Amino acid sequence: MVRRVMTLLVIGGALAVAACNTVRGAGDDVKSAANCTENAIHGGNC
Repeated sequence: MVRRVMTLLVIGGALAVAACNTVRGAGDDVKSAANCTENAIHGGNC
């Protein structure tokens, strides 16, 4: 029983860490696209 609980905790923790990295990367991509769009509006390049 303890082994099963520990396994679930380790898997859950690994998934949580992976999800945080994915969300952070998506946020960086959106910020980059917004900066590129703003530069294009003001006559600059991406």
